[in-house]
Amino acid sequence: MKIVMYGSEICPDCIKDKEILMNCNDIELDYRNITKDTKTLKEFLSYRDHEAMFTPIIDNGKIGIPFFILEDGRKTFEIYDYINMKKPDVEQTANACSIDGKGNC
Repeated sequence: MKIVMYGSEICPDCIKDKEILMNCNDIELDYRNITKDTKTLKEFLSYRDHEAMFTPIIDNGKIGIPFFILEDGRKTFEIYDYINMKKPDVEQTANACSIDGKGNC
């Protein structure tokens, strides 16, 4: 399965999900770091600004990463709903990448 993932190396959830997906033999990951260059950030923002699924994310002051696009075009924030793997239990790192200080990206 091919997956495009938008994320950042400063987001703990992105780092965790990227590592897990890169180690899955049946997944071809196209990781796009939104903090690496302006082109990739603009690409991500074009989704964020035009996809209705981002409305609650924006309303809650979140960024909306990690963000995944599956090879069939479906878009999600919860990749574990689509892969054959249970979401790992991980401690939330407060203040990691949020303005509200709750650690919610």
